[in-house]
Amino acid sequence: MLPELGFIALLFASSLAILQGTLPWIGLRLGRGEFIRAAWPLACSVFVLQLCAIGLLSSAFALDDFSVAYVAQHSNSRLPFFFKLAATWGGHEGSMLFFVFAIALWAALIACRSPRIELAITARVLAILGAIVAALSLFTLFVSNPFARQFPAPFEGRDLNPMLQDVALIFHPPLLYLGYVGFSVSFAFALAAMLHGRLDSALVRGMRPWALAAWCFLTIGIALGSWWAYYELGWGGWWFWDPVENASLLPWLLGTAMLHALIAYEKRGVLGYSVLLLCIFTFALSLLGTFIVRSGVLSSVHAFSLAPGPGAALLLLLGALLTFALSLFALKGHAVQKAGAGFALFSKEGSLDLIVAVLCIAAACVLLGTFYPLLYQMLGFGNISVGAPYFNQVFVPLCLLLVAILPFLPFLRWQRISAGSLRAQWPYFLGGAALGTWLCLRHSLPTDAMTLLASILACWSIASLLAALIRGKGQHAGLYLAHLGVGLAVLGAAQASQFSEENWAAMAKGQPHALGVFDFVLEKSEPLIGPNYTSEQVTIRVEKSGRILTRLMPERRHYEVRSMTMNETGIAWGWSGDLHATLGEKLKDGTWVVHLQHKPMMSCVWLGALLMATGGIFGAFRCALARTAAAREATCGS
Repeated sequence: MLPELGFIALLFASSLAILQGTLPWIGLRLGRGEFIRAAWPLACSVFVLQLCAIGLLSSAFALDDFSVAYVAQHSNSRLPFFFKLAATWGGHEGSMLFFVFAIALWAALIACRSPRIELAITARVLAILGAIVAALSLFTLFVSNPFARQFPAPFEGRDLNPMLQDVALIFHPPLLYLGYVGFSVSFAFALAAMLHGRLDSALVRGMRPWALAAWCFLTIGIALGSWWAYYELGWGGWWFWDPVENASLLPWLLGTAMLHALIAYEKRGVLGYSVLLLCIFTFALSLLGTFIVRSGVLSSVHAFSLAPGPGAALLLLLGALLTFALSLFALKGHAVQKAGAGFALFSKEGSLDLIVAVLCIAAACVLLGTFYPLLYQMLGFGNISVGAPYFNQVFVPLCLLLVAILPFLPFLRWQRISAGSLRAQWPYFLGGAALGTWLCLRHSLPTDAMTLLASILACWSIASLLAALIRGKGQHAGLYLAHLGVGLAVLGAAQASQFSEENWAAMAKGQPHALGVFDFVLEKSEPLIGPNYTSEQVTIRVEKSGRILTRLMPERRHYEVRSMTMNETGIAWGWSGDLHATLGEKLKDGTWVVHLQHKPMMSCVWLGALLMATGGIFGAFRCALARTAAAREATCGS
């Protein structure tokens, strides 16, 4: 009975979302205030019904209701409880339901938090979000119904994919989806501004907290996914240029560009066209990522294996939204650009313009590299592969250009640049150059010019931004923290990419194997029994100069229901570097083939991502407080 109630809740949510997407337009057209104001309770009602739907699907997992086809495909009675809840969004149908729920959540937050001074703008935003929720809800109901029954019900479920049975994967997809669909708010604001015929500083100030919040969710979601791949897959890398990874990186790049364009427009009235286009394309790339995961057109370890129908329906929806938005921009986009808005190249406006341009070029390069093999095949030219060498050659120089701008940001002023502030950069540059050079030369491995340059630029940025953060009074703390996180992440990525060491070793008990300055010794091997798997765990002692540093305990797990074998990498985390041991095959004489790795300064990558998200959260709260204060003043003035 509960799945039927979930289906009914989703059906009612779709119906109310249709009303949310139409009544405000009728009210604006006919001057009926009650129709306009209906958008607020409708948005909240749709959210409540979507929450009921996803809650009822989660209860079907918790109760092991295998008569629901989706539950039977992605759960098992022996699956731990928290993984059962995570299985709610572990497949296509459930993740689409969460996707729609997330948009309804953002719409409800706007209805509850947005001041009603600009009723016409907010009503249009809620109507646009209602239309998007209605379209995706109908898609979920009729193309990807997660509540569909099957009879007779199987005695047991197929279990959740073992790759997804991890703590990080409980939180990674929801955070990623909240970031994806959070950009629908910016998209709706941009369309509402064009339909209203006005984009001003007050409206942009209202958009920024929502855009920052979505960016923070997406940043944390990407970082969690990267961290999961780093320790779970056993490859020891943090980014593989996988198509699905690129699908999340694309809206992040354009979303970052959009945030900088919003600042430039709010403060100086420049980059108005860029604001609109970036709002449109950022959300379009979020939907494109949803299409990539579900269409099967690109192969990936992260993708769902589906028939072409759902992917085609999503592509049709994406095409319709993008066509409408770009047509509206062509007809009414000219109304938002402020006349006579210019800027000097060496100024804060100029730096923001350069950052926006570089981020857009980087996104275009990633988009081309991701989809070029598919287009090449579709045109009948055969098969071609675009891998890490292409992305590293085109993306890394653009990334270094951005890092080179970071040290100057605290010293730039609107419309001008201070020569005295630039002269103050010399101590930070010399200190960063010395530290970056030492970090490269301390390794016994050779370094290349690109790694040396990246380390120097990153250390220079870190030094400059730390000084600005210490000198500042908290006004720009979020900005400095986010940019400091970028510098740390680049430093960690450069060091780990160039100076990582790895080796495959056939390890017998008691025999040491060297990797750089470390010695690895296999101590013992023992069987383990988990809740839904059996495992063999190996204990490996790590020594340096005869001193025991740590012990690694990698596992090789067998999941009986799925008949899959998975590796659990043994990792010793450290600020200077991480040590990895990943099990391969067990030979007949009891010897284990083990993949040994040392990854220097990887902690900087994760700390950098955390600082970026923390800076974004600070900025979102600051923008929200400023917006509330401005709304209060406007209310008092009226």
